[in-house]
Amino acid sequence: IFGYFIGESSAVSSQLKEENTVFLVAEKQQITHAVVKRQDVIKAIVKVPHLDFTVTSSQKGVLTLFDNQGKSFFIYPFCFRQDRTWVTGCDFLPQLNCVVAVTERTVIVWDYKSKGSQNNCFIIKPMENSLLCVCTVTMSDHLAKDNILMGDDKGYVHLLTVTSDRFGLKQSGNKKGSQQVLDPKTFNIVKRKLHDDWVVKVKYISDLNCFGSCSSDSIHSFVLDGIQRLEDSLPVKEFSVPRGVNAFTYCEKAKVIVTGG
Repeated sequence: IFGYFIGESSAVSSQLKEENTVFLVAEKQQITHAVVKRQDVIKAIVKVPHLDFTVTSSQKGVLTLFDNQGKSFFIYPFCFRQDRTWVTGCDFLPQLNCVVAVTERTVIVWDYKSKGSQNNCFIIKPMENSLLCVCTVTMSDHLAKDNILMGDDKGYVHLLTVTSDRFGLKQSGNKKGSQQVLDPKTFNIVKRKLHDDWVVKVKYISDLNCFGSCSSDSIHSFVLDGIQRLEDSLPVKEFSVPRGVNAFTYCEKAKVIVTGG
């Protein structure tokens, strides 16, 4: 939702800025350098508030990190060319300080901060099913571990645990532009079938200590439960919507979840 403020910019009080629920046109910034080429589109935009980063992924494999320093952007682009399949989503790993993205059969962990090259990444493939969405689980208090949620085209939600020791991030700067391929069987991955159709979105809601996943499935349309439900076979909290749920979001102030079908 975009809005505008009529009058001098100095008239906008600090209290209004803190409580405002829309983006003020006078306050917004434009990124004129799109990074991606023509006939390519941005598939995901992720804001990293504590680092003032914005991460984007394009359909054809361009991952970009915009570092907002003052009023200018420092841009870190990375092109993933090993797969011809489309990138379907991305997120930021706060503990490992890396970017994660998924394609149909691949998980990419991009170490954008590595010395000597911005093309250092770790590629986990081949995954069993086609991955359609990804998000980071923010409950981890382990300084060298992140948990990643992914949804696929068979209705499964996956939980992948990654550690800095497993990737050897401290040594990755020695190889310029290295893209190491890793076998998913060597990782701790648990999964559970929660839907009978594509999982189109998965998101961890830290305020509720739960994850949500949605699907176009008319019976198992939306699931909201704890991460531990992925490791057992106990019933999950879910509801059904005719023709399914294609999107959802959580409002912290109102304590409600809004879904769209």
